[in-house]
Amino acid sequence: MFEKLISESAGKSPWLFHINAGSCNGCDIELVAVLTPRFDAERLGFRLTGSPRQADIVVVTGPVTKQSLPRVLRAISQVPEPRCIVTMGSCPQSGNVFRGSYSIAGPLSKYVDVDVDVAGCAPKPEAVIDGLALALKILQEKSAKRSKAAKAPAAKAEATAPETKAAEAAPEKAEAAPAEPAASTPAEAAPTTAAEAPAPETEAQVSEVPAPEAAAPASEPAEGGNN
Repeated sequence: MFEKLISESAGKSPWLFHINAGSCNGCDIELVAVLTPRFDAERLGFRLTGSPRQADIVVVTGPVTKQSLPRVLRAISQVPEPRCIVTMGSCPQSGNVFRGSYSIAGPLSKYVDVDVDVAGCAPKPEAVIDGLALALKILQEKSAKRSKAAKAPAAKAEATAPETKAAEAAPEKAEAAPAEPAASTPAEAAPTTAAEAPAPETEAQVSEVPAPEAAAPASEPAEGGNN
């Protein structure tokens, strides 16, 4: 939520941080003129800030001397991402008339990625405004990519959440469900059949026992008895 708010705010009101890397002050004066009411770059949302930690766009002027190089790189590193770097004038792009001097470490593109080059010595205010407008467009694209990249892991986590819940609920459901009796096979059914028929075996055993002899009649007629 906060990243989206910051991205939208940066796209509507980018703050500029100006770095003088050994300039003759010609470009610096033109940058100030751009922000005055006559050209009024502030109507597009641009505004100067005194801290790189609050900036969105860095404007570098001057041929980047060896003395200023570490300070320039340190200031740029303090600008939070996404950021946009603009070189204003020919000096930070090629060294201009100072190229080849023992004290020049430029161009700036040797050390950092430059997004917009505004050529000229010094560039006109109209060219500076066009360069800043292009830098604003690039900044908005970077902010959109950053927001999309930040949302991707969250969307992936939300997509995997139902699967995880289903996997966790499956064992509980299996434990709660009563165990179903296994299908009986003919071999397993045989003992039941044998157990159910004890009677024939008992009858067979009983039939094998010899029957008791018949009792003799209580009285037998004597031989030669009454005629």
